[in-house]
Amino acid sequence: MARALTPQTAETDAIRFLVGTQSLRYDNQIHIIDFDDENNIINKNVLLHQVGEIWHISASPADKGVLATCYNKTSDSKVMTCAAVWRMPKELESGSHESPDDSSSNTQTLELLCHLDNTAHGNMACVMWEPMGDGKKIISLADNNVLLWDLQESSAKAVLSSSAALEGKGQLKFTSGRWSPHHNCTQIATANDTTVRGWDTRSMRQIYCIENAHGQLVRDLDFNPNKQYYLASCGDDCKVKFWDTRNVTEPVKTLEEHSHWVWNVRYNHSHDQLILTGSSDSRVILSNMVSISSEPFGHMVDDDELSDQEDQHQEEKIKEPLQDSVIATYEEHEDSVYAVEWSSADPWLFASLSYDGRLVINRVPRALKYHILL
Repeated sequence: MARALTPQTAETDAIRFLVGTQSLRYDNQIHIIDFDDENNIINKNVLLHQVGEIWHISASPADKGVLATCYNKTSDSKVMTCAAVWRMPKELESGSHESPDDSSSNTQTLELLCHLDNTAHGNMACVMWEPMGDGKKIISLADNNVLLWDLQESSAKAVLSSSAALEGKGQLKFTSGRWSPHHNCTQIATANDTTVRGWDTRSMRQIYCIENAHGQLVRDLDFNPNKQYYLASCGDDCKVKFWDTRNVTEPVKTLEEHSHWVWNVRYNHSHDQLILTGSSDSRVILSNMVSISSEPFGHMVDDDELSDQEDQHQEEKIKEPLQDSVIATYEEHEDSVYAVEWSSADPWLFASLSYDGRLVINRVPRALKYHILL
């Protein structure tokens, strides 16, 4: 069983994903998945994660060998979700490994770098790394607390540098969060219950609040990599919504293609019209949200390259924004899809993970890829 997936963010040459398992009976593991694109082969190496079921996994943006997990730990017959930062063995840091011939003999163990001490703060929901950062700053969400940590002494020590708490009535437990790559990385967005909030990481104050962003629990968030105020959210009302954080009264756009809870929404890192979603309806949907992308009229063509006749045709064409559409629906899973992620090395490739432990790697359809590129 598995629900935690991340690309190896700092690896930009080889296609590589990390998967965390959820097993009550066996030692939990992190599977390093290498995809050999030319030969269409998936290779797997296994690392032992000996502390409990993995609920969330995230990889350092700066160091290929470093990752963080949120995991269950039982102490005094109480289950707590804790978080820690780990290092994988040196020889497994870089991508494009072949699977070991005999996997049973050679399982290696993760090295614990430090715990994010949450005794005073409650259960950890997720850990976010500062995007494009040096791998020294992380934020964790624990119950109703936003915690900003500095990793010191080569990540052997996590020092809490600032924090904020949700106050008010209702369910004050964070479900997820994302760190914005814009505004010099000083903003994050969080989800709790049906509300989405923005925070300034310098003052740890709220900067916007979208109440009732969804009719039910908000499951996930993601920032548009190219448009600084654009944010996507998804939730148990089966919807995916797109927001402009400068005006949060109404979503800019709503997608209603899934028939059950939507667990995950991800913008493509290079082509922000490509949106990936995964749901408990066992489907992965790839949408083309071109009308709210950074190129709503398609790829602009330089005037000098056009003849007069083409020029006229081009002008007519440019006035019409392109239509949003579902590009493809993937039905390879037989269980709830808990995670979808784009590769950090290949902008046209993505992975999806369902609860039964099945990992599927897919590509953006070739025709669409060339349409976007040409």
